Amino acid sequence: MLGPFDEIMGERHVRRAAERLHLSPSAVSHGLSRLRRLLGDPLFLRTPRGFVPTDRATELSESIADILVRVRSVIASAEPFDPAHSTRRFTIGAPDGAVSVFLPPLLGALQRTAPRIDLSIRQLLPRQGEPSPNVAWRDALAELEARALDIAVIPLGELPARFVKRPLYDEEFVIAMRAGHPFAKDRRLRGYCAQRHVVVSQSGDPSGFVDAALARRGLVRHVALTVPSFHFALAILAETDLVAAMPRQFVARYGASHGVVAVDAPLPLRRFRLHAVAPKVALMDAGLAWLVKSLEQAARTPVP
Repeated sequence: MLGPFDEIMGERHVRRAAERLHLSPSAVSHGLSRLRRLLGDPLFLRTPRGFVPTDRATELSESIADILVRVRSVIASAEPFDPAHSTRRFTIGAPDGAVSVFLPPLLGALQRTAPRIDLSIRQLLPRQGEPSPNVAWRDALAELEARALDIAVIPLGELPARFVKRPLYDEEFVIAMRAGHPFAKDRRLRGYCAQRHVVVSQSGDPSGFVDAALARRGLVRHVALTVPSFHFALAILAETDLVAAMPRQFVARYGASHGVVAVDAPLPLRRFRLHAVAPKVALMDAGLAWLVKSLEQAARTPVP
């Protein structure tokens, strides 16, 4: 009964929940009906957009998820996790600038020690225009609790007590441009503002944290282009005179192959630490705990 509840909570759809459980939709519906009678609450209400949890279901969801993780951990412990023979698939969510840093060494390590383990990568983005990191990355925490993600790699320092974090690496933003760009020789702030800029924005919003930093000094810049990813921005920089604020380690790994260089920003920009984040109860899963350690090791691999 708890399995169908947990899956419907995440999927908001009986058929998709049944597919994840390898059950028929009717079996899932019957299990949910028994739980409704037991708890004396409808738990989910059908709407045109799918099933919506009641207040009681929302209240119970975290406790039920904890119970299921513990049960799965007990079952898994009957056959110890062996990365060399495991065929599991893990889902990691992260901003594309971070994925590009940790994924190559992680894949190399998996090829050597866990060749049958597969990964799914989901791009995570902060809420646009949200200055508070705790609010900006709240959606990522919700996806972890819904088990849509196994691990989130995000720059979030403060976490609710039900989550655990492991530090991966420190990052900061630099100014990237094509090799030979005039700004590389004259990096004054006024000259920076006079450039044409490209901003990475999934929503297309041209205003970001750089604009907020400039506004505090009474300055503005001209955002000529927005693109949805750092890799897209890197290709644009290579062929134009645009400049962009980019993560230092990302540019260090991929800039040279595009003929793109980076210089320190002419004003203080974000410095932050990327963490691997997961629910505490989820780390009772030996496989997931192993993946977190593998991520930590991959993040320490020097950029070639």
